Amino acid sequence: MRTRRPVLSVERLFVRRGDVEILLDVSWQIEPKQHWAILGANGSGKTSLLRALTGYLAPTGGEIFLLGRRFGHPDWRELRKDVGIVSSAVRQMMADGEPALESVISGKYAMIDFWGGAARTDRIRATKILRQVECAYLADRPWRVLSQGERQRVLIGRALMANPKLLILDEPCAGLDPVAREHFLQFLQRLGRTKTSPTLILVTHHIEEIMPVFSHTLVLKAGRVSACGKKAETLTTKLLSNAFGARMAVKKTGARYAMAVAMKPRIVI
Repeated sequence: MRTRRPVLSVERLFVRRGDVEILLDVSWQIEPKQHWAILGANGSGKTSLLRALTGYLAPTGGEIFLLGRRFGHPDWRELRKDVGIVSSAVRQMMADGEPALESVISGKYAMIDFWGGAARTDRIRATKILRQVECAYLADRPWRVLSQGERQRVLIGRALMANPKLLILDEPCAGLDPVAREHFLQFLQRLGRTKTSPTLILVTHHIEEIMPVFSHTLVLKAGRVSACGKKAETLTTKLLSNAFGARMAVKKTGARYAMAVAMKPRIVI
């Protein structure tokens, strides 16, 4: 029986800049049908790991394989096409007057502020993707009038237009109010359950945002892997207290997790 190759394999990854150790001996593997969340405090190395995965930060040592192909052989720019990313940096660059349909089409060409006539096939595919991300009604609406939650869904559609094998969601709930955040998280849950969904990687500070569809968690601390594995094994009070350098209280209700800083009661005299 043929063994399916990993979607992503990171092997002993090091990133140094001068005397600063940014990532130290990071090893991590994503198998097919897994969706992952990455957790860690500020400065833990999450952003640097994402930049390495997308080919924007060259490792000092170690290797990264995407679907069996090693970054650097072939050209990183070619492998990068198989990795979609939704981040605040992309959101801030979108053109105010661009209709949502054209924003989605632009993902195929890695273009901001899409110009030129779109092919009929592109419009048909983009319309289908807008339905997939539950935003078909937004097709003609310009970027400036979209809510934050709608913008995030359109950006996911934009990333899907390039048919990525891996989709990275870098703190996608930042700026969403509690209701909009929950609506967006429920959407992610539905997206991740579809047969056509790419492998998802959610980067977050908040375990409340790790929906049941995310099966595994990578926890970083000071550039190293603090914990890595199934959620039940990694989202524990002990491991997360160590990762965040504070006494944490982790609670599970149904299939959702929550975490709070466990403050000692003040003694008033």
